[in-house]
Amino acid sequence: MIEKMTKYSMILLKGQQESLLEGLQELGLVDITRSTKALDDTSQKIVTEIELIKGLIQGLQKARIPEGTQPEHIDGDIVHLAGGMIMRYADDTEAIQSLRKELETRRIWGSFDPDILRKLSEAGVSVNFHKLSKKQFKPEWNEEYAISVINQDKTGIWFVVAGEDPLPGKIPAPETDARQLEQDLQEKEQHFQKVLGRIAGAKERIPELEQKKADLCSKLDLYLAGAAAVPAAENSIVTLVGYAPVEDDAAICAALDASDIFYLKEDAVLEDDPPISFRNNKFVKMFELLTDMYGRPAYNGFDPTPFIAVFFMLFFAFCMGDAGYGLLLVAIGLGLKKTLGDISPLVVTLGVATTVIGFLFHTFFSIDIAQWQIFEPIKGIFLPSKIAGYDGTMVLSLVVGIVHICIAMVVKTCVATRQKGFLGSLGTWGWTLLIVGGVIVGAFALLGVIDKSLTKIIIIVLGIVSALGIFLLNDIHRNPLLNIGSGLWDTYNAITGLLGDVLSYLRLYALGLAGMMLGSSFNTIGLTLLGDGSSPVMWVFFILLVIVGHTLNIAMAALGAFVHPLRLNFLEFFKNSGYEATGRNFNPLKK
Repeated sequence: MIEKMTKYSMILLKGQQESLLEGLQELGLVDITRSTKALDDTSQKIVTEIELIKGLIQGLQKARIPEGTQPEHIDGDIVHLAGGMIMRYADDTEAIQSLRKELETRRIWGSFDPDILRKLSEAGVSVNFHKLSKKQFKPEWNEEYAISVINQDKTGIWFVVAGEDPLPGKIPAPETDARQLEQDLQEKEQHFQKVLGRIAGAKERIPELEQKKADLCSKLDLYLAGAAAVPAAENSIVTLVGYAPVEDDAAICAALDASDIFYLKEDAVLEDDPPISFRNNKFVKMFELLTDMYGRPAYNGFDPTPFIAVFFMLFFAFCMGDAGYGLLLVAIGLGLKKTLGDISPLVVTLGVATTVIGFLFHTFFSIDIAQWQIFEPIKGIFLPSKIAGYDGTMVLSLVVGIVHICIAMVVKTCVATRQKGFLGSLGTWGWTLLIVGGVIVGAFALLGVIDKSLTKIIIIVLGIVSALGIFLLNDIHRNPLLNIGSGLWDTYNAITGLLGDVLSYLRLYALGLAGMMLGSSFNTIGLTLLGDGSSPVMWVFFILLVIVGHTLNIAMAALGAFVHPLRLNFLEFFKNSGYEATGRNFNPLKK
């Protein structure tokens, strides 16, 4: 849910804002309205320092240090020293790679004395180096020219020619022989070992760099907050505006009273454009990052995160649709907890949901477990393969989609009623009664709860009441003829839009089916290779094929299971619920 905000208008003498903001930064509860980008040379300089330190940290982390390298203790300014070490590491790495590549080429020619070649050239005897394929090289050349074959392999023949030389395949003469290059490479590698030791020592000081970066970020935030102060009274006083959740009012008032400044507080309203802070339980909080991918709501809107939490999780599980894949996701989320960080609980949660739905779909690594004798007693809880003559998963996908859209319309109606009042939202009420009411009545009729005659009466009543809201009372302050025209246009959009929206949920069925069929194909190919299982070699191929195949399948399935459920929430649900992402994140001034 969206937290209620208190607006704090602070008036203070010029020069007092620095100490006030430092106190608020220590408190870490107040969002001072401020820029999020550099404003002037001072803030740009801080940003540049932050980016420099970020680059140094990334450079040190990317540097590969061989096991057993003894770190060298580094004294002095780590920011200045790390930059030089990273540059030397990069230069030496590039130089060693270049020398090794050149040495491979030189070794083909063996060892020779460049001075002898120079003296021969001065005496008028040229020595040319050649490389040709074996097909291009003609043996009779050995009789016609002073040729010495130096090396040969499948790729070609390397040879030199002294004196007259019209032969093809000339290449530049090596400047040094292999012995000199080996010596240069050895010296460079010895120097590189010293660099690695210093880099290893610098890596141990990465936490220090992280702290410097955090301090600079706090400094920048504090500076931008100070720059947001508005001068008044001939620049003798300044004003600041901040926002904080209502529940933090006591702590903030105590801090402001202690700072000896004048301030006013009032409930924030939509016109103030207050920042948006969510207050959700641990389960829903995991999905706030998905809401932030789209944007936070307006202050008078609603928090879509609880709905995303339930339906994204459900849709993800539908798309994966395999209990085995779900268990793998749980293992990945738990095993890579440090690597995934805050996303780890979300991965585990999605894995558990996938395991449950996959079990109900009786699929385990694309194997139909409904055929296993062990599950015979509980076979009744599995999703039937056919519902009303259609594929069970397809029918369930459409049912879930209809429920999702109906909930969106109910939410839209509640929000519209809160914002405009009941009389101002009669049009929205009309559509909700017609569609949601019709769905509920239709469901009761299909289940046999109400008979056909009663169903007909209820549908007629719903249609009449809904038509009044849709065509006549959608705006009580407007001409009825305009209301009728607007109602007809809304009807056209609803008929064409809702059908497409419902059919969009078939992607849940399609993605689950595609993943199951691909996984089943890998299983079939593996079993075909295995044969009767008498060959150990075939067992190796079987295991490798199944592992590689299912790894590929789960990677593609997880990608689709993330993108498409996100689309169904961001497009179908948000459109039918009237959600607008016009709010900004709550960003309190803090260290």
